[in-house]
This record gives sequence, C-alpha cells and structure tokens, in this order.
Amino acid sequence: MDKKLYPRIGEEVIWETLDNGLPVCIVPKQGFSRKYALFATRYGGMDMRFELNGQWLDTPAGIAHYLEHKMFDTKDGNALQELAKNGAEPNAFTSNAITCYYFDSTEKFYENLEILLSFVSVPYFTDESVEKEQGIIGQEIGMIEDNPEWQVYKQMMQALYRSSPARTPVAGSVESISHITAQTLYDCHKAFYTPANMCLVVVGDLEPDAVFSLAEEVLPRESGPAIARDYGEEKELTPLEAETSCQMEIAMPTFLLGFKCPPMSGGQEQMRRTLIGELACDVLLGDSSPLYARLYSQGLINGTFGYSFDTLPGVAYAYIGGDSKDPHAVAELVLQEVQRLVREGIDADYFGRILRANYGSTLKSLNSFESIAISLVHDPEFIIFDEPTNGLDVITAKTVTDFLVGLKNEGKTIIISTHIFSLVEKLCDRVGIIINGKMVKEGDLKELTAEKDLETTFFEVYSEEVGENA
Repeated sequence: MDKKLYPRIGEEVIWETLDNGLPVCIVPKQGFSRKYALFATRYGGMDMRFELNGQWLDTPAGIAHYLEHKMFDTKDGNALQELAKNGAEPNAFTSNAITCYYFDSTEKFYENLEILLSFVSVPYFTDESVEKEQGIIGQEIGMIEDNPEWQVYKQMMQALYRSSPARTPVAGSVESISHITAQTLYDCHKAFYTPANMCLVVVGDLEPDAVFSLAEEVLPRESGPAIARDYGEEKELTPLEAETSCQMEIAMPTFLLGFKCPPMSGGQEQMRRTLIGELACDVLLGDSSPLYARLYSQGLINGTFGYSFDTLPGVAYAYIGGDSKDPHAVAELVLQEVQRLVREGIDADYFGRILRANYGSTLKSLNSFESIAISLVHDPEFIIFDEPTNGLDVITAKTVTDFLVGLKNEGKTIIISTHIFSLVEKLCDRVGIIINGKMVKEGDLKELTAEKDLETTFFEVYSEEVGENA
C-alpha cells in the first residue's frame, strides 16, 4: 500500500494495486457523511476494433455504450434498483475512451460497493434482453439525432476525420446497434472488463483495508491479457471536407468551426500540447477576449457561444460554435484574429488573467467528489497549477507550498505558472521566462540564474527584451 500524506492540508491519497492488477485509489475524507465510488474501464466508443484470442474483431459502432446499459442486468434483477433500495444514487457514462460506473451514498456504503463491483465484473446477458435493449437505445439515439447541436458536432467530426473512429458517435446508430448480440457483448466484456484494464476510486470517510478486502473478495483473482486496439491512421492533417451542412427546422443557424490538430503520443508532450491548446482557445475566444467582445457587439454570437480543445486516442481537435445569424462571418473574424495573434503575440497581462481564471476553475472542481475520483482514475504523472498561492494568506500559502513539495517528492511532474519568484526557487528545477506572451528564456534554474536570485535574473532578461524604460 502506497500512502501519500499531506498533513498541512489534512489530506492523504492511498494507492494499492491488487494481486489481480487492479489499481485501487482511496481518498479519505474524515467527517464526511457522503461517500463516493467509481469503477472505470479503459474501454470506450472508439474501441471498436481489437484483438482477442489471436483474432482481430470488428464490433458494431455503439457497443461500448450498449454494454454499459446492459451491465446493470443481473440474474436476480437490476443493480440500479438494488443500489437505490440502499439509498445510493447510481449512474454510469460512456465516452470515447472510458466507461465509468459510480454511486454516492451516506449509508450502507460497503453493501453498495459490493453490488457495484459484482455487477460490473460478472456480466449477465440473454438474447432476448439484448434484443429488447435495441429498441430502448434506438429511441435514445433518435432523440439525440433530432438535436441540432448534436448534428453539427457529428457532421464536424465526420468532416474532420477520414478513418479515425472518433468520427463515429459513441452511441452508434440504429442500424449499427441492430448487429449487437449477447455473444458480442460477452466478447467485449472479456476483453476490456479485466482488473488490470480497470481502476477503482473511492472518496469518503471509510476504512481503506475494508475496501481492499472487499475488492479482493468480489473481483476475479486474475486479470486478462493486455488487448491490442486499432484506431486507424489519419495520414492527412487536412480535413476530409472543408464545409458541410444539413437542413433542420430551427430559429437560427447553429454552427461549429473545427480545427484538426496533430495527434498526440502521450506523456509529457501530450500534456504540453494539451495545455497549449486549452490556453489558446481561452486567449482567442474567452469572454474577456477582444474577439469575443467584437463578435458579441456585432450581434454575431449569443449565450450559446462556446469552444473546446479535446484529445482522444490518435486525434486532437479544437472547435468553436453556437447559434449565429451569420456563421461564415464568425469564421472569418476568428481566422483573422488567429493571424493577428500570430503576428503580434499575446499581451502578457491578459495572458496572466487567463491563467488565473483557469486555476480558479480547477481549484473549484477539487470540492467535487466526482471530479476527484475521475481525475485519479489515471493517477496523473503531470499536474498543472496556475498561480497556486496567489491571493492566499501566509499560512494557507505555506500549506499549499508544502503540498506541492510533497507532490514533487513523490515523483510527479508539476508545471507551475506564477509571478512569485520565491515559489519558483523552492519548487522548480527548470524555469521558463515569458515576456509579452513569448518564451524568451528557458533552462535549468541554477544555470539560468548563475548564482543570482531569480528576481534579479528576471529583470535583467526583461531589460534586454523590452528596454529599461518600457
């Protein structure tokens, strides 16, 4: 058991990998009545082609989502009903890359946890029940297909990508799910619902040993082999189509402007590029950006306007959209602003405000048990903080700093954006200096400062870049 203590903030994280390969993460919350459990598998809508028992299988689109629906069926009834009887609030979701089953409760937690582990690990399907589910999910798909926002997103992904399964909706289509059988579901469960491909995260006031013992008792003793997956290969960065549209009865046109980005291989490079993508979207389109103000003042966007930067296995993309009386005008102004920022750079003060806003939203999410559990599914090696001590009193700032030191000592890679030189000197091994939105110097902290303090070094670099009177 790996117990990571953070005494200054009264928190700890406990990791244990069971003999069957299942990682179990526990976040104790002493004094909290509510407890939360999430059981996830690295299996999502994009995992349609994989190798099982030496043979490559091509499964219908939507099967991961279909399997999520059917997993609640048990020989004795329905797990959702069992959990509800015990006062739990259960749910599940399927994304492109993962499927998660979870619940929260204030009582009978261990009974509910046993139910969760049991029904997820022991499938029960019949041909009759699988066929019946096709109608239910078919209705769900039909409702989604009638949604204008969903239609433009689906068409954008199909216009961006040629071969990646990212272009296929997670739920599939009415036609694709008609090919799903009980045997297909059993095959997918055998491949991906194995302990080493899953993770259990528990948050609340509980006994870690009791969680470990229960998981060892309920789950299989051994895990299956690692499963090879085929996500296709996007050989071209250019989209498949430059523009696509469909006709629906709506009051105002709904649009998405998509940007196809190079795929990411994982690790530090993925973290770096994900950070760049998210910040670029905020800088370009945030509600405090010049472009947003211009678009809004001209009546080209309204409260539906939004944007995102997403990464999936083998793909990365950004998109912008909402309702607009003139989507082409919005697209033109966005491209013009991108070109301007490339030419002129980003204002440093504005960039700093964006970073602080991002930090605030991230910090707020830490109050959510769900966010904690989902983030820890992956036991992240890279963690990003923006101005982690800004605006804090000296005691709280010391607490946060000690927490970051603890993370560093555990071997985590921490990326910090801050204007507090002492914090950098205490925490960082490598430093980058950003002036007027551009990285002007980067390197090992000791080499960069050359036995000076960081503040002196910064202002020397600043004077070289912009001049003493700037």
